[in-house]
Amino acid sequence: MDRVLANASRAGRYGTDRVGYREMLAAGRRFSDRVWAIEGCGGIGRHIAQRLVADGEPVLDLPAKLATRVRVFDTGQGRKTDPADAHSVAVAGLRSPGLRAVAADDATVALRLLVDRRDELGRARTQTVSRIHRLLLELIPGGAKKFLTRGQASYLLRTAPPPAGIVAQTRHDLARELIDDLTTIDAKIRAADKQLRQLVAAHGSTLPDLYGIGPSGAARLLGDIGDISRFRTAAHFASWNGTAPLEASSGDQHRHRLSRVGNRRINRVLHIMAIVQLRRDTPGRAYYRRRLAEGKTTMEALRALKRHLSDVVYKRMLRDATAARTAGTGPGGHTGATLQSSADGPIPTAASSDKSQPGPATHKPKTNLAITP
Repeated sequence: MDRVLANASRAGRYGTDRVGYREMLAAGRRFSDRVWAIEGCGGIGRHIAQRLVADGEPVLDLPAKLATRVRVFDTGQGRKTDPADAHSVAVAGLRSPGLRAVAADDATVALRLLVDRRDELGRARTQTVSRIHRLLLELIPGGAKKFLTRGQASYLLRTAPPPAGIVAQTRHDLARELIDDLTTIDAKIRAADKQLRQLVAAHGSTLPDLYGIGPSGAARLLGDIGDISRFRTAAHFASWNGTAPLEASSGDQHRHRLSRVGNRRINRVLHIMAIVQLRRDTPGRAYYRRRLAEGKTTMEALRALKRHLSDVVYKRMLRDATAARTAGTGPGGHTGATLQSSADGPIPTAASSDKSQPGPATHKPKTNLAITP
């Protein structure tokens, strides 16, 4: 890499400023061998990174942690300015091997957009049901239960005492309007689930075959993770999604505590998967009971189950990616997916908190990541 043209905090401005973008490209064309290192290609730097990739420019995704370390250990006052950020990104890009090459948006981006919309519809439905419940408390003697379906709310409103007075009539009319809104939202949710189910099937993923993962959960995993091979091991994947516990040992006392970092959306999918598996006679429930028999508390056993399910999801997605490459295409429908990435952090070795917990899960053979296209 002879030359790295870096842009850090100014990436957001260049991403929306066409004149600044052209000036940046003009500066880059003065070098025959150039690689763009952009900080935060999944966030504020996404727009400029995608525009550079569309123009055929090689772009590397630089984690903000690497640039921050360079800036902290640099001479001077360590103040955060545009020139200092650009210099830090350039130095980190030159000295950091294995950075992920940014690719053009693919089908996984569409999945992420649709599942975000599905989550918004779910939140809107919850808010609408809460408003209906609040109004029915004033219209029906004894009130109504908290979690209502559209049919139940409609039946309660029809059988409620006739409204007497303008206040009761207004509440009645508002409840009827909200029930109509709930009907519309439910129809949109069904349509969104159907669309997500079709896209996940077209992607060739077998994640819905896992007990506890529906179309929304599978789409969230595919959309947020993208290429699963960017995580070198299952432990790195668990550290990224926040299911790997953090070591809090002191002296002869060895213990771990709950991790509140990582991708919380993926952590939520794994949590739902764990709760659903506990409701039925599944391998997840058997694993949970073994942990309880070892002396763990219910919360500790649940955390261990989530950590175990993270390995299950990782291996399933890795197997799907291998099958897709064998068929000639990689995840998202493009070939040549890279096996190197900085997404799981710059540390080459996993800390003890990133490793699998002791128990049945550790006796499984390690997954072979030496996959060739």
